[in-house]
Formats: sequence, structure tokens, C-alpha cells
Amino acid sequence: MSAETINGARIVLETLHRLGVTDMFGYPGGAVIPIYDEIYSFPEIKHYFVRHEQGAAHAADGYARVSGRVGVCLATSGPGATNLVTGIMTAYMDSVPMVAITGQVGRPFIGKDSFQEADIQGITMPITKHNYLVQDIHDLPRIIKEAYFIAGTGRPGPVLIDIPKDIQTEKISMTEYNKLYEVPIQLEGYDPTYKGHQGQIKKAATLIKNAKRPLIIAGAGVLKSGAVDELKALAETAHIPVTNTLVGLGGFPGDHELALGMVGMHGSVAANNSTDEADLVIAAGIRFHDRITGHPDFFCKKAKIIHIDIDPAEIDKNVTIDVPIVGDLKRVLTELNALVEPAKHEAWLEQIRQWQEEYPIVVPESTDGELHPQYVLSELNKIVKDDAIIVSDVGQHQMWAAQFLTHKKPHTIVTSGGAGTMGYGLPAAIGAQVGAPKKQVVLVVGDGGFQMTCEELMMVRQYNLPIKIVIINNGYLGMVRQWQQIFNDRRYSYVDLEMSPDFLKLADAFDLKAARLDNVETFNKDFKSYITSDESIVLDCRVEREDNVLPMIPAGGTVSGMMGKKGVL
Repeated sequence: MSAETINGARIVLETLHRLGVTDMFGYPGGAVIPIYDEIYSFPEIKHYFVRHEQGAAHAADGYARVSGRVGVCLATSGPGATNLVTGIMTAYMDSVPMVAITGQVGRPFIGKDSFQEADIQGITMPITKHNYLVQDIHDLPRIIKEAYFIAGTGRPGPVLIDIPKDIQTEKISMTEYNKLYEVPIQLEGYDPTYKGHQGQIKKAATLIKNAKRPLIIAGAGVLKSGAVDELKALAETAHIPVTNTLVGLGGFPGDHELALGMVGMHGSVAANNSTDEADLVIAAGIRFHDRITGHPDFFCKKAKIIHIDIDPAEIDKNVTIDVPIVGDLKRVLTELNALVEPAKHEAWLEQIRQWQEEYPIVVPESTDGELHPQYVLSELNKIVKDDAIIVSDVGQHQMWAAQFLTHKKPHTIVTSGGAGTMGYGLPAAIGAQVGAPKKQVVLVVGDGGFQMTCEELMMVRQYNLPIKIVIINNGYLGMVRQWQQIFNDRRYSYVDLEMSPDFLKLADAFDLKAARLDNVETFNKDFKSYITSDESIVLDCRVEREDNVLPMIPAGGTVSGMMGKKGVL
């Protein structure tokens, strides 16, 4: 290629480079060979070679969550593209900014059931914020710029770009490319609302002034809008306790006197009781999904609800709202704080403190040296740094991690909340370590989820990523087993994982250090040194098999039906 021309593949990378992309995760294939050929020309963009395309999407997701930047993943056509789907859906459910680039068969072969052809645009339409099938090389610079912009603005989310192979090899002049790149982004109909309605903000301030039992429920929107300081200022000025959603943990300091921990199905008794007794709820960047509300008709029934969210589609979707405020949370809270007067709610806080003392989340006592998963995570909490990034897969261990780990700073939790994607943890931890190379990254994963994407251990070794992998190994698909125990009279159907690989031998096959901790004595002796070391390690923690996550509000239930509150089970 001459200096005067540029092909479509190079346009992809040149545009990403100009947009500031420095890292991407991918897996090559026939329909993206031209793009991979051009990667040699862009040392500024580091490509991380996953071992399965699903890992690329999850790694880009984890990268975006901790770095605040748009994650980028790349895969070939057909099965390569469809292998991204689970990761794209995971990012969509948790509003994670991502650009997924896929190769497609050449334009003359589209729609003819060609080799490795799939309508990935159609497949991903319900799970992307927007997507494109590129039909003209002259549209490519604009589309990449638009995709990057859409992914990271408003309510963030994944955007997919499907690029036929013949467009990747087609050429235009460099002068023409530069002109196309410089055209300003103009998106008709895409105009996120950032400034909240002044009248609604004043109504919210009046409700806060008159409230006797106010409560803030803080979601991931706090983190995505960078509103951590503004939320803290509101809580402290108006003396309002704060509970967080799972993916909102870290949006308010977990060690703060006003912090109640996580709310919802496996949230603390104090947090859930507060939703039942509050007379005002300020919902900051949450979407009122079923794991938070239980039965929506009975959620916060005594409270007026202020809902602040950048996405108008979330207003009144699941819960009826009294004062909706559509806008960027940081901007809205800044304006709200200017109107809110200092207050004290000592009687309300005293009631909450009584709940906290009466119903603490505790570690089961070890009577014969057995290792409990709750103990593993409570000890991990004592060891990790305040800014350590905790990545968790999905299942019982995910809920125990949320219960026992104190997230004091923002962007210190990476987990699949809305989708509940098993196998997310390991590749997301890899992306998180790439996105925050100077921070400690610890992965908490179950033995089931670990086996879904354990091939990505090769990336840990290849790129010398110092991730600590803590496997909570109870020999079950733990959360499914718990539900079968409670709701299906212990009819354990296909949840037993005792027939699993030896994780130490598996780690050795990937040339990684590993250790097994199967009782309190060996755990206390070695765990801290493993976690604080500078190298990666796989820790097989053999824990009690039938410990349950408590408390628990059954799906569709109410706070009054919370299990474990008074020793149930």
C-alpha cells in the first residue's frame, strides 16, 4: 500500500488510534485477516490474544468497567461473531461501553449462506445500543467514530460494527480518508438528556427536606457518571443512609457510617428493612430490576420515590415514580446539593443501627477445621488494598463477595449483574488488569464458572498478569443447588461437580503457580502470602459443600418473607 492510499482494514485501526484506543482483545479468523495484517503497523494499539471469542468480549467489558474507557473487541465472521454474543449481552445488561468489531463475508456473498456467514447485525440488534453493517468504505471512518461515541455517551452500552472482507481490502486515498475522518459527528435523533429539569429538582429538594426516614439506593449510574463525590455530599448533608445495588458497590464508601451495604435478594437485613420503612427513596442511577425489588407491587410502599437516571426508558418501567428526573446523575446531584439543607435523622439512623446489630451477616463457626466460603472472603477483605479490584464470577461466591468485601472506592467491583453470566470472571479479570495495570486484581470464582472459560489462563501466563484467582470450590453449582434445596425438597438435579479436573494440575498445564487450601489451618498459614505476592496464582479453596447464601428474599417475594433473617435454614 502506498503512502497515498489506505485500505479499509487500516482505516479501522487508524481511526481507533485517533480515538485514543490503546488496547483491544480479539481472536483472528478468515474474515478479519486484513485487519490483523494491519495490526503490525500500529504498535500503539496492543492486541491481547484470547483463546475464545467470548473471552474477548468479557475482557473488553472488564477493561471498560475499571478504566472508564470504551472497551474494544474483535472477531471474525460466523461463529467468531456469534461467540461474542454472550459477552455483548452481558455488557448491554450492565450498560458497559464497548465496541465489538466483526468481520463479515464479502458483500457479493452476503445472504447466500456463504461459508462462515451469520447475520450478526440481526442477531445482536436486541442486545446492542446500536449496530452497523458497513456497505461502503467511505462510510467506515464515520461509522467507527459514531460507534465509539454512542458506546460511551448517554447511558453507555455495546455497539457492533460488521465489516465485509472486501471493504477491508478496498482502498481510498489518504487525503479522502482524512477529510472523511474530520466530518463532525451528526446523529439525528440521538440526543441524551444531561441537564435535569429544574422544577423536578426543586420538588426533589422539598421532599428531602420534609422526609423523616429517607434512603438512597445507589446504582452503577453513580460510577458511570462519576458522581461519587456528589452522592457522598448529598448523603452527608441531608444525613441519609445509603444502600447499593450489586453493580453499584463502591459508589459510596462501604466503611462510611451511613453505608448499609448491598440491597436486594441477598442484601443485608438493615438495607432491605430500610426499603420497607423509608418514607422517601432517592434512586440514583438504578433500574429497579427484580433482584432489587422482589415483588414490585410491595417495594418501598411507604415511600415517595425520586428516580434520577439518564435513560428515560427506565422511568416507571418497573416501579411507579413520584418525582422522575432524567439527566446525568453528576449534574443533577450537583444542582440538587445546592438546594438541599443540612438535616439530622438520628431516630431513623438509630433504628437502622439496631437492625445492623440484631441481624449481622456473619461467618459460620468452624467446628472441626472445615473451611467456610464466608471465612475465605472475610479474610480476603482484611488483606486486599482499598483500591484493589475484586472481580467475581456468578453464583453463591458472587453474593458472598458482595456481602463480605468492603468496597471503599469506586470501580473496585467487576461482575455480571444484569445477565448473571457464568464464565465472565476470568476473562473480565484479565481485562481489568490490562485496564488498571498498577492495581491489585483478585478474581473470586466458583468451580463451575471457572471451568467455562478456564482456557483464558493462557492469557494470564502469556501476558504475565499478576491476577490472584480464588476458586470457591464446593463441588456444586452452588446457587442452583441452594434453590433446589429450598424450593425443590433437595432434589439435586445435575448440580454435582465432584467430577471436575484437578485445578492444581490444570494450572500447572498453563505454567501457573497454584495451591490448595482445604482447612482453616493451611488457609491461615498461607493465604495472605499468596494474595500479597507479586505473581499470579490459582488458589483452590475447598470449602463446605452446602453452605447457603443468607439472608435471602425469594424471587418475587417481599422483605417480610426474607429467609435467614431469624435463623431460617
